[in-house]
Amino acid sequence: MDSRARFAALIIGCAAFGLTLPAAAQAPLSAIDWLSQSVIEAPEGAPRDEAPIIGSGDALPQNVIVSVLDGPSPDAAGLLPPSKTGLPQDLWGIGRAKDIAATLSAERADVLPALQSLLLTILLAEVSPPADIEKPGDLVLARIDKLLSMGALHQAEALIETVTPMTAEVFRRRFDVAMLTGTEDAACQDLRAAPDLAPTYPARVFCLARSGDWNAAALTLRMAQALGYVSPEEDALLSRFLDPDLFESEPLLVPPQPMTPLVWRMLESIGEGIPTGSLPLAFSHAELRETAGWKAQIEAAERLTRAGALPPNQLLGIYTERLPAASGGVWDRVEAFQRFETALRTGDPGAVARYLPTVWEEMGRAELEVPFAALFADDLIRLPLPAAQSALAFRIALLSPDYERAASQRSPADATELFLIGVARGSLLGVTPPDSLARAIAPAFLRAAPPPDLKTLLDEDRLGESLLAAIDRIARGLTGDLRGVTDGLSLLRQVGLEDIARRTALQVLLLERRG
Repeated sequence: MDSRARFAALIIGCAAFGLTLPAAAQAPLSAIDWLSQSVIEAPEGAPRDEAPIIGSGDALPQNVIVSVLDGPSPDAAGLLPPSKTGLPQDLWGIGRAKDIAATLSAERADVLPALQSLLLTILLAEVSPPADIEKPGDLVLARIDKLLSMGALHQAEALIETVTPMTAEVFRRRFDVAMLTGTEDAACQDLRAAPDLAPTYPARVFCLARSGDWNAAALTLRMAQALGYVSPEEDALLSRFLDPDLFESEPLLVPPQPMTPLVWRMLESIGEGIPTGSLPLAFSHAELRETAGWKAQIEAAERLTRAGALPPNQLLGIYTERLPAASGGVWDRVEAFQRFETALRTGDPGAVARYLPTVWEEMGRAELEVPFAALFADDLIRLPLPAAQSALAFRIALLSPDYERAASQRSPADATELFLIGVARGSLLGVTPPDSLARAIAPAFLRAAPPPDLKTLLDEDRLGESLLAAIDRIARGLTGDLRGVTDGLSLLRQVGLEDIARRTALQVLLLERRG
């Protein structure tokens, strides 16, 4: 195809865009402000049969995708059925969709690992949507956005795959996950194959360039400039992205606020990458790719594991990838971890006893105690260790999934251990709480009676909202009034989430998370 034909094809593509406003004015707002404006949804009645990405060889329109009306609600999408979660299909009961979405989206700082796990389960659960949803898809978008804000990109991507139909708003999230996980070429192919999705000009240029069609990418940018559909900042970035050599002597671009995954990816490609440590947690996934340095990978893996978004085994693999070549900071933690892991793997009780206190201190500094326990508690508790290290190994085991077995094998050395064993077994009859934290926990294990407001939610069959409220009560209780801990644990036990209640109580007692 010659240049005039390519230009004509581009005009056809731009005509479709002429039916909509520029991306900045058209795209709906999200609960998270760093989503890329990668696609827009054409207004009702607008033709949807033009190919979304016009390249050198695809000027002809593609077939329209036809979807079935009155199909299953997208808000019923989920990965975990009730048989896996233990949560009822009617989790939200008579709750109001807007209130549920707002509660799901709320900021939650310093949530204990057991409660992070419960929140992830709620977000991924396959349950019936509330009856009052005005716009189908709003609640599943709130769930996806919460997963993204938690850094749980792979979980968000898996949930996105279950959502039908694939609307522009759902695809925006799919596109951004791809930007941060290194699967951008697949996302661009999906965009090309979906006539219902109209890419914005930055996404068009990016995808055309990624596919090797640099001529069409440059032509698309020139047309966008002529129509005023790219801002000066977008123009500067896209121009450098297409031909960075022309701007070698120019000063670095000023990073935009907020940073989006698409912009981050293009800045990285022109050698102006932004460290992810100061960006939203989801961006940390970009540092897990092989192109990142080992230190950046370690720090990103720690952030994501701490948030419950990365499995402990992946952190183990990154920690033990090679020997640290420096000291101080994260390198001291890596060295301590490697020394302990080697000692435990060889079954040397003396070496384990020597390295355990140091590695535990390092894990505590990084707030990675629970992932560490999940990795090593089972092997650690079997070793014959001196009294001090044995007591530490017992506490580590109480932070693992096998806490109840560890408690059944331990003879309490003092009142604190007796209380810990009682919590792990779920019975505190006749056990005296040794401190203020224990006194806040004990009532929930003696008479699980939620406060009136949480009981009202249960009486109205609004179990999901009551669980979210319990998570918030416990988190706030640890930084203020400890009655929140009592209330939250009582609710968890009242509704039968015994394992979550025990794990949460043990983490309250064993982790330094107060104020």
